[in-house]
Amino acid sequence: MTLLDRNLPDFVSTVTDLVSPEEVGDEAWGIDFAVDGAEEEVLLEELASPKKKAVHGRGASQAAPAPLNPLQRYLAEIHRIPPLSKEEELRLAVLYKEAEDHQAAHRLVSSHLLLVVKIALSYCQARNNLPDLIQEGNIGLLEALKRFDPHRGLRFSTYAAWWVRAYILKFIMDNWKLVKVGTSNARRKLFYNLNREKEKLRAEGNGHDFQILAERLQVKEDDVLDLDEYLSSEDVSLDAPVNPGSIRTYADHLPSSDPPVDEKLAEEEVEQLFQKKIRRFLKMISPRERLILKQRLLAETPMTLQEIGERYGVTRETVRQTEKRLLERLRVYLEEELPGLLCSPEGNGLSWGPHGDVPWIQDSPPKKQAHPCSRR
Repeated sequence: MTLLDRNLPDFVSTVTDLVSPEEVGDEAWGIDFAVDGAEEEVLLEELASPKKKAVHGRGASQAAPAPLNPLQRYLAEIHRIPPLSKEEELRLAVLYKEAEDHQAAHRLVSSHLLLVVKIALSYCQARNNLPDLIQEGNIGLLEALKRFDPHRGLRFSTYAAWWVRAYILKFIMDNWKLVKVGTSNARRKLFYNLNREKEKLRAEGNGHDFQILAERLQVKEDDVLDLDEYLSSEDVSLDAPVNPGSIRTYADHLPSSDPPVDEKLAEEEVEQLFQKKIRRFLKMISPRERLILKQRLLAETPMTLQEIGERYGVTRETVRQTEKRLLERLRVYLEEELPGLLCSPEGNGLSWGPHGDVPWIQDSPPKKQAHPCSRR
């Protein structure tokens, strides 16, 4: 089962429970960007008809039709698709359901594309996002076709309208602002009904009583406060100037994640000193101890006790004892040379590795070195 199959039916059921067909598109949002049937037909006619383009010079008295934009071409094309009768719709739906006839599916879907446009118009704010809403509605139409059961006695348009609305509403909710609203049932319920309930409270003379709103919508009062702030606030880009004409942006006021310069300089100084002391210590020990320190304690891929023992012809236990004595000598040496820099129980200063070893160090410092207090 896909993520869509798991989440979208729940989303559709939530929309169905919360918003009736008459409410979807106007009161459910608390924003007047719905249109009635008459306005809808006028808008469709206006969108589908090309405007007249003025012709200058000879024949200027006549106006030539302007070229159609992609949306107008799409609307003109789907206007030419004849509607289906109830019997033909049922026949095609059964044919697709039982035989997976793709031609029947294409005929069934194409005859309902105008329905998607009409539903999208009821949610289109200033018509600037109409193509996006139509696209999302068409996806919902395809999902409805996949799930439609023609034997239940329901018209496909009635069933598909809910899936089209669900996809359009989800698209609007996901793109309402840059910061997306939550997708829990409680947040959806608030998103679709908060403004409508607030208007009812104002009409009753209760103003903005968030406790009453929470009780009516059966959600927590904190959720009402959070979403009300979300819907009433505006998105601000971090790249936007703080004041008109200012070159400083909001991002300039964010605290930096980098440590202060004085701390970085102090860390680099301690690290360089630590590297110097380790290189000096390497000159004070025997070749076998130097190998153990470099290839066992300081290497990215340390040699095993067995490998070192085989190289020098000694047992693993002998190498382990040598390593133990070497670490103790190194600890004493560093405590004498760098007093106060070795790690305390609170974790300050230079650290020892999980096996008693020292931090990763090379004979010549690399371009980017590990912090001397970091554990491997």
